[in-house]
Amino acid sequence: MANFDPRTGYGATASVPRSGAVARDEGLRTYMLSVYNYMASGVLLTGLVALAFAASGMAAQVFMSPGPLKYVVMFAPLGLVLWLSFGINKISEGTAKALFGGYAVLMGLSLSTIFLAYTGASIASTFFATAASFGALSLYGYTTKKDLSGMGTFLLMGLVGLIVASLLNIFMQSSQLAFAISLIGVLLFAGLTVYDTQKIKNMYDHVANTDFRGKSIIMGALTLYLDFINLFLFLLRFMGSNRE
Repeated sequence: MANFDPRTGYGATASVPRSGAVARDEGLRTYMLSVYNYMASGVLLTGLVALAFAASGMAAQVFMSPGPLKYVVMFAPLGLVLWLSFGINKISEGTAKALFGGYAVLMGLSLSTIFLAYTGASIASTFFATAASFGALSLYGYTTKKDLSGMGTFLLMGLVGLIVASLLNIFMQSSQLAFAISLIGVLLFAGLTVYDTQKIKNMYDHVANTDFRGKSIIMGALTLYLDFINLFLFLLRFMGSNRE
């Protein structure tokens, strides 16, 4: 018979699950910190590459000159992220980290055009606004007790609709539709930040004691990285000041 423990009101064996819960919380905290660290490193790398590429004058040369090079720079990140997403089960953790770093660099080259279109001050203010918003949204997703899994289908449908509308507006060139797309984009990626944070948190229990843990951290970082970058770009359409 278990001895009574006055701290819990139950038998002394009650301390075992409590100890397990503490270990689980510490493991989860370490896991999520790793996700955020990789995500933040990716965002920082992208920003530095974009700034350096634009400041060197190479961005203007590539994107304002005829030829296929600009399309290679624009679409190379898509190919790399597809390789990482669909090949994650076949590649090593080291390869996954290298691909994530390479993707952040390619995104920096592609996003260097924002320094040609917007003032540096407006880009900086939008970045800090995005960081503050992302932090608050992700914190809510991490701490809320509400099950957000039901949002997944709705958000996926919204994302598909946003992509279709964006493609249509390439040909329509409607300022009203562009405004609606930007507004919906901000709301959609705000929701995805909350949803994805909870999904990544819940994934911990499935990968904590497996070999997939390290690769799961990279995939979680990639997911939040994409949420951050897209939220930033849609906010920039509202907050960015065009260069004269």
